[in-house]
Amino acid sequence: MGKFSEYKLPLKSLPEGKHEFHYVLGKEFFKNMESADIRDASVAVDLTVNHRNGVYDLNFVCTGTVTVACDRCLDDLEIPIETDYHVTVKYGDTYRDDSDEFIEIPESDSYLNVAYMMYDTISLAVPIKHVHPLGKCNRAMSSLLKKHRTRLENDEDAALEEELIEEMESGQLPAEDPAESKTDPRWDALKNLSAED
Repeated sequence: MGKFSEYKLPLKSLPEGKHEFHYVLGKEFFKNMESADIRDASVAVDLTVNHRNGVYDLNFVCTGTVTVACDRCLDDLEIPIETDYHVTVKYGDTYRDDSDEFIEIPESDSYLNVAYMMYDTISLAVPIKHVHPLGKCNRAMSSLLKKHRTRLENDEDAALEEELIEEMESGQLPAEDPAESKTDPRWDALKNLSAED
């Protein structure tokens, strides 16, 4: 029995009409998918299959949480998942998935494995940046990061980076001073030409 055999939909044997399936995806599912980012999960997936005239409309609704590592302190960070996905499946001559919304599978396939569809849907719902809200990171790790950053303060780039990080975390970037912004003298000369006309 394969790792994902429980996610095989018996499409050919489904009579016309609406059919509902329910899955709960946990840590083991993402481990089997060899997901390096997701450490733990508890995601409920409700799948509705509407079969009519040889066409199968699949609607996935995924709700729950996944746990990833915080990019800043490496502690666990729980991210809420609330997403859905729709795909239309039809039997044809060969396998074709040119579009995100349509899949054609060969007549010889009596099952459709939906494990990868669920995995992709959930993975795309996880934000690219995994960071605790301000002040919620592991204090020991935050102080260690700050300590190592201060060692680099002799380096002008490191000091600038530290200043920018603090400004971004506070949510207040400084307004640019127009007197400090330098322009290219060639443009100034061109502006003077148009002013003379």
